[in-house]
Amino acid sequence: MTKILLFIPMYNCEKQITRVIDQLDQNILNYINEVIVVNNRSTDNSEDVVINHCKSKGDLPIKVLRNDENYGLGGSHKVAFEYAIENGFDYVIVLHGDDQGRISDFIPLLESKKYEECDCCLGARFMKGSKLIGYNKLRIWGNYGFNLLFSMVVHKSVKDLGSGLNMYKVSTLKNKYFMKYPDTLYFNDLMILASCYYKQSMLFYPISWREEDQISNNKLMSFSISLLKMLFNYVKDKKKYLEQDMRTNMIDNYSAQVVYDNMEGR
Repeated sequence: MTKILLFIPMYNCEKQITRVIDQLDQNILNYINEVIVVNNRSTDNSEDVVINHCKSKGDLPIKVLRNDENYGLGGSHKVAFEYAIENGFDYVIVLHGDDQGRISDFIPLLESKKYEECDCCLGARFMKGSKLIGYNKLRIWGNYGFNLLFSMVVHKSVKDLGSGLNMYKVSTLKNKYFMKYPDTLYFNDLMILASCYYKQSMLFYPISWREEDQISNNKLMSFSISLLKMLFNYVKDKKKYLEQDMRTNMIDNYSAQVVYDNMEGR
């Protein structure tokens, strides 16, 4: 039986996180074995809010973890990926805790088992069949431009550089190549380059995406410059670039503590 983990990264999402948990109805739980919410040291009431809401949901198969430090979004991915490896999961789905994406978009993918043919299935906001609500037009065209640049560099069609809904085959993560990548918002972009470099099979899948009361941590100009530098370094020497340690803060152990566990006895 295929074992699937759903990972929800959370940072200051007290207004949105209950809506994300409410997405986990029986239609999606038919495919998900366990859910972990990884709190990246939120400074608001996200942790209390999500724990209280999980308690109200009864038998939801969920744990809440708190990072021992603020590791950044990439660092939270590392916590979850290691958890998936250590606990024998076959796949891990990432669904951001700010309620921009809909896990239900992946149900046809899960139902058809199309994901079994791929090393990673990446939610795409900018392809035929996707739906954007409240998304800034400048950012839309900027994403189209960078998708094209990445496609030209990696010689594959890239439809999104990093949405908040993705799925990875755990066996491809077991050598932990991702541990050397930045713990920042750039983590997903490096994962795409790495998938191409390691010749992993990638499937871009159309999803819906909305911006309502979410707060973006993405500074458009600085992020764009960083992406251009990333592409330059990849073209210059992709082996050297992707196999080096890119972190500014060297962390030996991305550790987290379980602060709520509804999985005991299962």
